[in-house]
Amino acid sequence: MTDQTRWGIHEVQTRNKAVKYQKDLVSRAMESVVKMDESGITDLMIQIEAEYERKYGSNKADRNIL
Repeated sequence: MTDQTRWGIHEVQTRNKAVKYQKDLVSRAMESVVKMDESGITDLMIQIEAEYERKYGSNKADRNIL
């Protein structure tokens, strides 16, 4: 068992909780996707792509040519 008083344990636990939360979100979303028909899934994909582009599309590091 890991010594809970060591430095950095809280940060590791916090990161693990964040990863688990993201996986749980994906699992809950997939439960809803399974119930959708083709047009609903297509609409969802379009919305997800738009949100992804809004959040991560303006990353200047991706546009640099080496």
